[in-house]
Amino acid sequence: MYLGAQLFTDSEYEQRLTRVRELMDRQGLSAIIVTDPANIFYLIGYNAWSFYTPQMLFVPIEGEMVFFAREMDAHGAHRTTWLPEDQIVGYPESYVHRPHVHAFDWVAWALRQRHLIAPASRAGSVGLEMDSHFFSPKAYRALYNAIPEWKLVDNFELVNWVRSVKSDAEVQLMRQAGMVCSEAMRAAIETIDVGVRQCDAAAAISQAQITGTSDFGGDYPAIVPMMPTGAAADTPHLTWHQGTFTDDEAVVIELTGAHNRYHCPLARTVSLGVPSKDLDYVAKATAEGLNNVLEAIRPGVATRELASTWNWSLAKYGLEKPSRLGYSIGIGYPPDWGERTISIRTEDETILETNMTFHIVCGMWMDDYGFELSESVRVSPTGVETFTSFPRELIRK
Repeated sequence: MYLGAQLFTDSEYEQRLTRVRELMDRQGLSAIIVTDPANIFYLIGYNAWSFYTPQMLFVPIEGEMVFFAREMDAHGAHRTTWLPEDQIVGYPESYVHRPHVHAFDWVAWALRQRHLIAPASRAGSVGLEMDSHFFSPKAYRALYNAIPEWKLVDNFELVNWVRSVKSDAEVQLMRQAGMVCSEAMRAAIETIDVGVRQCDAAAAISQAQITGTSDFGGDYPAIVPMMPTGAAADTPHLTWHQGTFTDDEAVVIELTGAHNRYHCPLARTVSLGVPSKDLDYVAKATAEGLNNVLEAIRPGVATRELASTWNWSLAKYGLEKPSRLGYSIGIGYPPDWGERTISIRTEDETILETNMTFHIVCGMWMDDYGFELSESVRVSPTGVETFTSFPRELIRK
């Protein structure tokens, strides 16, 4: 049985496609080319580590979708997608990693064979995911040269925006990802100690991420565990090395739980030994700010108001955080668990809706030290739901 059937109903997939096509119509698009694996998974349930080679889902405003992938991947794609086999097409292996041709050269020909390219007089605009990690300049050039009838335009993360409001079934998967996340964070806090190698702590976290709970197994995460340590904690996205943790240094832990591709990130900071007065001060300010933000979350509130609440909270302590406060989350594939849509900052005018989900990242990267505290949350009908329940404070060991 394919994975898509286990996760969502046919009705839910139909609703997703309907919402995508409504937005396509508002943008004046006759079709979109979907290359982000998270968006492909969202629309057809396809799930495999095949995104390192070109693949695309062709979504017309009317008619049947067609999924194109490398021949060896297309052969078994029906095992995870609900699409019928005649809508799954494999391009020849000879197009893989060749310097002078691209797989989309062949895909363009296949689209013509299926009569999916309208005459130039009524072809309309075709939306591309121009900011997708998996849509290269070479892919764009192949489509541009092979299908001159199309006016290729940016669809501005169209499917990503549809994903920003979750169904109840998706929220339940995120709750389960939260349970996996809690196990991973517990493993991190238990393992990190003076004299322990950083790589051994990372291994313990990774094992917990994949093992999950007795009820919900873990998936591979879109991002590996991050553990900026000591003076290097002033830089947020460092991972680990083979050296050991030492006394009187702080370790920032940012990790995620993943379950059926849905992600629930979490960050906490562990102090080994006595924390500095500066770290204590920043930790207190950060925790207060996060709690204030969580209290402000409810449907109808603009995301900029959350950013303002955070900024005012920090200002009372004489602090500021130039980077955004958080972002929308859900389905994730490497290299990112964010949805690349809503950002919690003062310029964002998005209005919160029930079942939007966010990673609220209260990271303070100072000079030669840092502190990070985060929560993954759902906007509930009456306020906020957090997916984990770790104390919001500096953890002392």
